[in-house]
Amino acid sequence: MVEPVIEIEVVYAAVDRQILRAVSLPEGTTVREAALKSGIGTEFPTLDLSECPLGIFGKVVSDPRARLIQAGDRIEIYRPLLADPKEVRRLRAAKAAEAKARNQ
Repeated sequence: MVEPVIEIEVVYAAVDRQILRAVSLPEGTTVREAALKSGIGTEFPTLDLSECPLGIFGKVVSDPRARLIQAGDRIEIYRPLLADPKEVRRLRAAKAAEAKARNQ
């Protein structure tokens, strides 16, 4: 018996280039397995696909080892943040408050 196949896309954006790959995988494949089987890891050897955060259409998947893919999914591979956005906002607000105090 032939196992049903699902068509998905796997995307990754590095600093210098992006890649989008259409992949056909068997039904029952997890999000993490799909990322690993996409072949994107060979294009970006420093990328650790076994541990990096993954999402589907902009929403982080909390457990990519358990979540199964669905037809038409776009799996996104996320890079680690260089700076914590909350910390950046806090520093920006402190700098603005300091500048405002100097101008008064």
